Amino acid sequence: MDQPADQQFPLPSPALTADAVPVGTALEWPIVNADGSLLFASGTVLATVDERAFLFAHFQPRRGDLPDALAGQADQPAPHTEAGSVLSLADMHLEIGALIGIRQRLGSGAPMHPCRIIGFAPNHSLFVTPPLQQGRMLDLSPGENIEIVAIASQAVFRFVCTIDAVCRSPFDYVVLSKPGPIRRLRERKSIRVQTHFAVRFGIGETGETDKAGDTHDGLGVAKSLSALGMSLMAPWSLGAVGERLRVTFRLKSAEMDTEIQTTAVIRNVHTGSGPGASSIHGLEFDQLEPVQQMAMKVFVFDRQEDVQQWSHGLK
Repeated sequence: MDQPADQQFPLPSPALTADAVPVGTALEWPIVNADGSLLFASGTVLATVDERAFLFAHFQPRRGDLPDALAGQADQPAPHTEAGSVLSLADMHLEIGALIGIRQRLGSGAPMHPCRIIGFAPNHSLFVTPPLQQGRMLDLSPGENIEIVAIASQAVFRFVCTIDAVCRSPFDYVVLSKPGPIRRLRERKSIRVQTHFAVRFGIGETGETDKAGDTHDGLGVAKSLSALGMSLMAPWSLGAVGERLRVTFRLKSAEMDTEIQTTAVIRNVHTGSGPGASSIHGLEFDQLEPVQQMAMKVFVFDRQEDVQQWSHGLK
């Protein structure tokens, strides 16, 4: 006999306890953090009790297959900007070839599409290469307002432009209006910010894909990040100086939501003492794609209140 609607049994809570996560057996469901980021895909095997203890010590694991898994998702911090005088196009010191990102839906979390500046007009209009989406020119219309993130040599800038023209001859390019009010975030090349987000890692530059489609060997925590590398805490030492790792992580900022998948060189390793102690790895990223470079810089700039200088290279 069917239960009345108000007497249906409730779904299990998505929050996990250590006893609910098996060791040595493939997971039947994905595990996500409280912010929704993937920690372990379904089918992943946690190899040791120490790895499980690391998971619960540094994250808030939840079952990713339950509808309320993201109920505790925290609000993203508001971007940190600098108040100051009105900025002009000249103040940005943008150069031909400078990388910019274009977003069509103003103020949204929509992805930004990279393109480059190819010219300036006397009236401060900008000429840019067409932004691409999956290898095809983004559908832009004259009169449309778009949001811009511009990466200059010493800062990142945000502003809004109107599309004045989409041109096809003598080659494809887009004409943007004079920038609207410009917001600036300072940058110094070596800055880093304190972080705490999940990083899935794989040993070596390549790896076999397991039955869950995942090629990662474990989970770590990004303790700090710069545009050049990161400090990665892991349950064990992942390799020697000079060796490479595969890393995957997601960056969420006021400007974009981007997954980074790349390789990194281990520059230094600090091994913890005692049983179950974590190890800290200084990683330097290999070459990143333009959209990944932009995501890294925007993420760092948005969190400049936590900036520290690299004192002795990557740590």
